[in-house]
Amino acid sequence: MSVQNLEQASEVPTVNSDNVQPEASEEFVCTPLVESLADRASAYLDAGYPVHLAGPAGTGKTTLAFHAAAKRGRPVKLIHGNDEFGVADLVGQDNGYRRNTLVDNYIHSVVKTEEEVRTFWIDNRVTTACINGETLIYDEFNRSRPEVNNLFLSILGEGILNLPNRRHQGAGYLQVHPEFRVIFTSNPEEYAGTHKTQDALMDRMITMKIGHYDRETEIRVTQAKSGLPASEAAIVVDIVRELRGQSVNHHRPTLRACIAIARVMASRKLSARADNTFFRDICRDILDMDSAKVRRDGNSLTESPADEVIARISGRSRRPKAVEAES
Repeated sequence: MSVQNLEQASEVPTVNSDNVQPEASEEFVCTPLVESLADRASAYLDAGYPVHLAGPAGTGKTTLAFHAAAKRGRPVKLIHGNDEFGVADLVGQDNGYRRNTLVDNYIHSVVKTEEEVRTFWIDNRVTTACINGETLIYDEFNRSRPEVNNLFLSILGEGILNLPNRRHQGAGYLQVHPEFRVIFTSNPEEYAGTHKTQDALMDRMITMKIGHYDRETEIRVTQAKSGLPASEAAIVVDIVRELRGQSVNHHRPTLRACIAIARVMASRKLSARADNTFFRDICRDILDMDSAKVRRDGNSLTESPADEVIARISGRSRRPKAVEAES
């Protein structure tokens, strides 16, 4: 699901005009692994449960969330978690005033003036999604403070959204539409800027652990996002996957690194060759931060820890078959 495709999707008339009906992009890669994840998420949503996609950055959680949301055929709203969020940023707040003035001059010698000032409430995205039965994607929700996300406890548990400040428009709560669903995504708690989520909220959702995709999926995604031939994309993916396996937590480098290298290669019409200096340099620029810190020895840079992997995999892929057979 590409951002461009999301923005171009046809809008569905609702209370709030910022919701869209997502459609699959031509670049979306649906391998058996991706489809199995999407089918499980769809099954949980169809049964009425919120879905939580948990995993490291760069594993395609947001894209998978949009794919699962698209299967429901309902309008979608997107929220990105933010440490600065308050409850009003999710549900709405009083926004401005209305002043009504009535001048009664029925009796010429008597002027009676009545003035009334009232605030008016503006719904925000969680409220409109609950009213219209939309699918809400709450991306990286654990970047918002836990006390802000407490509002989902009654939404997911009792199907009620508490809105005490909205009483002047009716009751202080709303009955949640039966078609309303939520897909949460989160990064691991050790990531900077994330918060530990309250157990009561976690108990109300079904958590799917999302790891890095298999080799086939990563090659197809890299190829689709860059336009490289599959054989070239495979070399890039193999380099990234090996360096990922050597890292401390096996989270980085991610698929984003594969796509970045492949796009630069495609723009310069490069081949993944060990003897191509420019290819090695862009791999180092993109991968060094994830593989190790670069140390300075006088005025020269020491050899990158990624160099051996780059040379070995790209060199091995270019060896003549006769040489490969002898080795």
